[in-house]
Amino acid sequence: MSSSKPLFERVALIGIGLIGSSLARVIRREGLAGEIVISTRSSQTLDRARALGLGDRYTSDAADAVRDADLIILSIPVGAYAPVAATISPHLAKGAILTDAGSTKGSVISDVTPHLPRHVNFIPGHPIAGTEQSGPDAGFDSLFENRWCILTPVPGTDEVAVKKLARFWTACGSTVEMMDAAHHDRVLAIVSHLPHIIAYNIVGTADDLESVSKSEVIKYSASGFRDFTRLAASDPVMWRDVCLANRDAILEMLGRFSEDLAALQRSIRWSDGDALFDLFTRTRAIRRSIIEAGQEVDAPDFGRHPEIAKGESAKNEG
Repeated sequence: MSSSKPLFERVALIGIGLIGSSLARVIRREGLAGEIVISTRSSQTLDRARALGLGDRYTSDAADAVRDADLIILSIPVGAYAPVAATISPHLAKGAILTDAGSTKGSVISDVTPHLPRHVNFIPGHPIAGTEQSGPDAGFDSLFENRWCILTPVPGTDEVAVKKLARFWTACGSTVEMMDAAHHDRVLAIVSHLPHIIAYNIVGTADDLESVSKSEVIKYSASGFRDFTRLAASDPVMWRDVCLANRDAILEMLGRFSEDLAALQRSIRWSDGDALFDLFTRTRAIRRSIIEAGQEVDAPDFGRHPEIAKGESAKNEG
């Protein structure tokens, strides 16, 4: 930040996993807050955050964390939003901005809004960035750079508060987009939620095969299966909650996918090479478009080489 005065006096981070710890790091780097308060229920996780120096104050009490905070960010599984919102609601300061990093928005609005006082600016958000890693050690301050952050303010939300939150995410390195919550959930169902579900299912199918041993699945895993395991290694609690929270949109996309899969099955059964070639040509163009949009690198193995960064996380746009 070019100004010496921080954008927010006190930022409360509820949850200090990959997203929360990355936010703590970039907030510190950019001087976006006068004070960073970190809250999580796990004493072990809180101790680790303290050891890493991620915040200025640490507490397992979310209500204590949000007192006098002018920005509160929920980065916990979406299934926990309602009880947390009920806990912190009486302690939220007048004019405070409450936002989140959840992958669904319709459920977030319905779960959180009933608990909030009128004097709080609730602006749901979704930074589309992540890895399959979790915990406070997984975060890094460049996680949000050149990534999108979608904000889904409800009608009537204070425009000044929306612009201030957008400035925050821009300072974190993201490009901010405004979107209707229902539209967000349909878009994310196809670009994020469905790919994860398919990855979980394919890896589960391989694990269940009686004719192939588990050691062979691991030993001979080619790049296709190996890349699926990156998505399938994501936080099971988070993705369980995403599936339940965005059920309708996910079921719609699963239905479309099932129809397209059946068409692909027919093409293979009837040796329809033209149909297969047309499909593969069309999908290849999508990959090129993603690279041209700067959302991926044009390099072997996605540029993720073990000799360069052992254990480097694959991008998992959650």
